[in-house]
Amino acid sequence: MSESQKELQRLEKMHQLILDAAGEGIYGLDANGRTTFVNKAAERILGWHPDDVIGQQLHDIHHHSHADGTPFPSDECPIYRAIRDGQVHQVDDEVFWRTDGSCVPVEYTSTPIVEDGSICGAVIVFRNIAARKEVERQREKAYEEIRCLKDQLEQERDYLRDEINVNAHFGELIGDSQALKRTFSQIEAVAATSASVLVQGESGVGKELIARAIHQRSPRAEAPLVKVNCASIPGELFESEFFGHVRGAFTGAHKDRVGRLQLAHGGTLFLDEVGEIPPEQQGKLLRALQEGEFERVGDEETMRVDVRVVAATNRDLRGAVEAGTFRQDLFYRLSVFPIDVPPLRQRQRDIVPLAQHFIKLICGDMGKDPLPLTQRDADTLLAHRWPGNVRELKNVIERAVILSPGGRLRLDLALPAVMVDPAPAIAGLDAPPFLTEAEMREREKQNLLQALEHCSWRVSGPNGAAQRLGVKPSTLAYRMRSFGLARRSR
Repeated sequence: MSESQKELQRLEKMHQLILDAAGEGIYGLDANGRTTFVNKAAERILGWHPDDVIGQQLHDIHHHSHADGTPFPSDECPIYRAIRDGQVHQVDDEVFWRTDGSCVPVEYTSTPIVEDGSICGAVIVFRNIAARKEVERQREKAYEEIRCLKDQLEQERDYLRDEINVNAHFGELIGDSQALKRTFSQIEAVAATSASVLVQGESGVGKELIARAIHQRSPRAEAPLVKVNCASIPGELFESEFFGHVRGAFTGAHKDRVGRLQLAHGGTLFLDEVGEIPPEQQGKLLRALQEGEFERVGDEETMRVDVRVVAATNRDLRGAVEAGTFRQDLFYRLSVFPIDVPPLRQRQRDIVPLAQHFIKLICGDMGKDPLPLTQRDADTLLAHRWPGNVRELKNVIERAVILSPGGRLRLDLALPAVMVDPAPAIAGLDAPPFLTEAEMREREKQNLLQALEHCSWRVSGPNGAAQRLGVKPSTLAYRMRSFGLARRSR
């Protein structure tokens, strides 16, 4: 062997040692794309022995498919493109295939080898970036969790503002009437349990306050109380509102949304006006409540939640079940423990304390000194029928405070005389300062009848009886049924 051959072998061995010492995988191609050399790192990363790949089209061995298994034509391969165009190509979003059939994410650089102005091959340097991809995946997941928590905190903030507003402007449960005491005892009995509660009563009696009282006395008091007004949710947005959605799930879904069920996890979900849920959506809600799991709109991942349900309605749900407009199984799921909230006309002892409470709150909000409530004012309040219940009482007091520039409460301006119907005096006898329950019911019935006759028995809509009386059409329909009022055919 000549000295020049020995020197050539020495240089080849040194070059191979240098290549094998590199941490990145390195292999070379000739001008036809056949493999000319492979270093130890490439063998370690991919498992292909040099004897298996030298002289072979390496793209067909380890670069033949994308990560999802779809074919990767060699004429689109950036590695081979370097041989054709003489440009350096850098890629960081492809995979190489191992001998065991698995793939490894890689980043690589394909650099053309130029000799005497002609491209005679290329050298490819690559590295395994699986660890980096995993870190990126975990980071994206963490960002997603942070974003979801941020959205959830923002919604909880909004609910907290609502709660502060309700507590500040509507008051706590106030009164010591026997009817209210019975409600208190029911609240105390059920609050510590996980039973579903159905709060029933006319509009304006304070059903939401009952729900808040149950939540605040329960073991879930530190968790959120999330309110859903079922009557205000359009049918097409029901699932998104209750269960949430992922970005792109439908037109207008520009970002992920946390649903009310997920927001109430660990706490209480208050379904206000539950009787207004469309029949086609009731089954979806029932499944979520029974199984404690749901999928967001546009998402395949099942989410589990732990919520306690308190529902409220001014509708006759049993009648709705019999009429086929409300699912019987959902009714039984919600009404494990029913609570009937008495109307204000059955709580006469509570009217004056409630009025005094509202005067104090409203005067404080307006920066006024509390106005006194005289005996004449109390008699006026007690003589009124209060078809709008506690909500109506609060509105009347607020109007009276606004209309009272001096130091006297102007109930005469806030509560028109036509609405005050004190019991007539009987000659020779002192008129009793109260009405019997039967008298109150008869007066309310006659008032409803007069309103319906005045509106030609139009219940809802502009100039309908419900609008004239200041109540919801569903509330008026409920009272008409309870009094047996129906338009007679002519």
